[in-house]
Amino acid sequence: MTTPFPSADQIKTLQERKLRELLEYVALHSPFYRELFARGHIDLGRVRTLDDLARIPPTTKTDLQTRNNDFLCVGREKIAEYTATSGTLGSPVTIALTSKDIERLAYNEYNSFLCADGSPGETYQLMLTLDRQFMAGIAYYSGLRRLGASIIRVGPGVPALQWETIQRLKPTTLVVVPSFLLKLIRYAADRSIDLGSSSVKKAICIGENIRNQDLSLNILGRKITEAWDIQLYSTYASTEMQTAFTECGAGKGGHLQPDLLIVELLDENDKPVAQGAPGEVTITTLGIEGMPLLRYKTGDICTWSDEPCSCGRSSLRLSPIIGRRQQMIKFKGTTLYPPALFDLLAEMEDVKDFAVEVYSNEVGLDEILLHVVTAHDTDSEACDHRIRAYLQARLRVSPHIEYLTQDQMQKKQFPEAARKAIKFIDRR
Repeated sequence: MTTPFPSADQIKTLQERKLRELLEYVALHSPFYRELFARGHIDLGRVRTLDDLARIPPTTKTDLQTRNNDFLCVGREKIAEYTATSGTLGSPVTIALTSKDIERLAYNEYNSFLCADGSPGETYQLMLTLDRQFMAGIAYYSGLRRLGASIIRVGPGVPALQWETIQRLKPTTLVVVPSFLLKLIRYAADRSIDLGSSSVKKAICIGENIRNQDLSLNILGRKITEAWDIQLYSTYASTEMQTAFTECGAGKGGHLQPDLLIVELLDENDKPVAQGAPGEVTITTLGIEGMPLLRYKTGDICTWSDEPCSCGRSSLRLSPIIGRRQQMIKFKGTTLYPPALFDLLAEMEDVKDFAVEVYSNEVGLDEILLHVVTAHDTDSEACDHRIRAYLQARLRVSPHIEYLTQDQMQKKQFPEAARKAIKFIDRR
């Protein structure tokens, strides 16, 4: 039986054709890339294949922050929407989209929902913001419109409202930050809501890892599925790439959409890493009109695989994010990434909620302060002892701990204008 998905050779041919189109386009329309090509004496006629991309220096987040307007390839009269990054590692960056780019965004998310076994007969409850220049919100909404599914726009937070809507409108799928599912589970348990009889069958998980590097469910993923018999699908995306990597039902990594993006995983010397080795996700956008990017280093560290997938797709797949290059913590001789700390805290029964803060001490070394809401009395010495002993046993080092109330944690995780919970605070 023939597969509807392109082969690896077909993907390579398609991407190389689109790459040449992109180079011609940015050479004509992008002030930043025109200057980059001229300064580096880059002969675009010699960049014909995917391997030839190495002739072009990567673009960094700093480039995009400091030269934001120079990446724009169209006049302001053609801009249909202004979006912005969430500013995880600094000031937000504006990403301008034309009408064509918005259509591409809808196509991207349409493909993503299909990859996650989506169908027109489903009803999706969107538990995320559609305002504050948040690209993901409009992407999910427009992708579902293209799919032909029904949509319930509830927005983030408020377990009571989410459950009232679930019980009244009976969605089949949630689009949600996975840690919020634990809050829905706790709310249901406190009010004797039967999870098994709900209409929800699956969740599209955004913004947080639900898998370990071996692609098994991590602590967060297991806690959700042990309490609620639903299928979880992991996703990875960024505002800059305007594209998503989404798991299929096999759960073996996020699938690249090869007609929308070229992806490289690079080491610290900007050399490609081998399959299974960690590297920085570096993207080249295809088919974008407003602000295309060429070899843009996202800061995210992943591994890659191109082994055949049971779904029939031949596209490269990405692992869960190991961490962000600039968020790496060197603490008392131990190298840590925030997701590893998140996993440790999520698996502790004594911890109800948390945020991780990193700062430099008086001699310039990294220090870790854990802000914790306990599931019990915050003054309990026994609870404090269990938390500290567990962290010491697992990390071999002892971070500082500050106990907060849930209201205090809410203010720390959601500062003014925040679009999603901030669980990593970098004050270095």
